[in-house]
Amino acid sequence: MTTASPAPASPDPGPPADGPARLRIDDLAHETGLTVDTIRYYQREGLLPPGAREGRHRTYGDEHVRRIRRIKDLQSRRFSIAAIRAMVTGEGERIADLFVDEGEDLRLDLDELVGRSGADPGLAEALRDAGVLRDPQDFGRTTYDGDDLEMMRAMASMHRMGIPVAALRAFGQIYAEGVESIQQRIVDVFVTGDPAELDPSELRSLQSSAAADSATMLTSMRRLVDYTHHRTIQRLALDAVAAGELPAFDPDATDPALPLP
Repeated sequence: MTTASPAPASPDPGPPADGPARLRIDDLAHETGLTVDTIRYYQREGLLPPGAREGRHRTYGDEHVRRIRRIKDLQSRRFSIAAIRAMVTGEGERIADLFVDEGEDLRLDLDELVGRSGADPGLAEALRDAGVLRDPQDFGRTTYDGDDLEMMRAMASMHRMGIPVAALRAFGQIYAEGVESIQQRIVDVFVTGDPAELDPSELRSLQSSAAADSATMLTSMRRLVDYTHHRTIQRLALDAVAAGELPAFDPDATDPALPLP
């Protein structure tokens, strides 16, 4: 009697289609369009967690693919490695919306920024000294962008009006120092609840609400800042006019330097 040969073993189907991916590092590189060396660089820089150990190899899952795609997106927007690390690890995702700039698609080095703005190089240097035009690395970027260009154009416009560079430098330094002090106090409210005297449950509510929709929170805070700035200038200017310290002007005019009839 002949004995039937055993059926050949079925090939390993791998993980189910709807299950987590299990990729070796070369497969991960192919999936994400990177080189193996780049993936290892991301790991050394703390951007990407290690894979799971399986025998002599490490395997990577869907979370690694998603993380790499996020890193590539941030790199394409010219964020620095330090900023990317902050935004993809720990609680960093909660603050990602703080770094969205309307003009971020434009990328300029310092010379290009000065040239396109029409600003005098001496004005740009004065604004750098004043702490207004900071190195892009200070706010997580590798280049200047459209927001920087609009600011420089505005300052160049005032310079062409005849406002001295020394005055523009003073304006910039006052705002840079004042805004940093104010913003640190705002951060303190989010971190400790002071000086709002929030109890622990209120502080948790503030933090979770802001984290859940940081884009809306940021837009609303910007509007609060713009409103307060505009109304404060109007009030102080009218007080100065009433005291005889300034010529009369229309605080609602497009050009506040125009005197009242």
